[in-house]
Amino acid sequence: MSAPEAPQKAKPLAPEDAARAAAYGMVARLFYAPPDQGLLAQIVHGGGFEGDGPLARAWAELAAASRSAFPVKLEQEHTDLFIGTGKAEVTPYLTHYTIRYATDTPLVDVRQQFRAWGIARREPASEPEDHIAALCEAMRFAIAVQQRTDEEQRQFFDRFLYRGGIAFCDAVSASPKAVFYRVVARFARAFLEVENEVFRML
Repeated sequence: MSAPEAPQKAKPLAPEDAARAAAYGMVARLFYAPPDQGLLAQIVHGGGFEGDGPLARAWAELAAASRSAFPVKLEQEHTDLFIGTGKAEVTPYLTHYTIRYATDTPLVDVRQQFRAWGIARREPASEPEDHIAALCEAMRFAIAVQQRTDEEQRQFFDRFLYRGGIAFCDAVSASPKAVFYRVVARFARAFLEVENEVFRML
């Protein structure tokens, strides 16, 4: 996804918001495409999360898995899980996990929200807007670039990302084809749970 420049100069981000935006960007990048050696090195040498909670432990596990990962194997695992031949093992499109009735239009709602925020599809992009990478990137953009209010972020998170994201991460973790991506899913799930807890306190 791409978006127009912010209409006015953005304020410096608070450290916690910068960390949140970076985490959303990392999750988006990992699920959009298999990581190359540069991204793996960034994870290995990047700063961790404070404390000894589930998120800090999940990040440490991801860093350890990245240290011994081979990009060629990760490319095959990503293909097997999210692309496949004919049907993916795990669909990365989050409305798949949230639609309940034939009359539901969650993808239409996502597209309307993107238009309202001025977020447009990049020309080469072929994935629907409910791909987990697109939704996480939209959250990163809302935090870091548009600097939308906490309430706007919470509404987007609740409506489009949290429930489907948790179900998606659970599906990845349950897949016998997931090895590295099982670790990625644990990190993503832990991060979404922390975000949910924080939003509940607003």
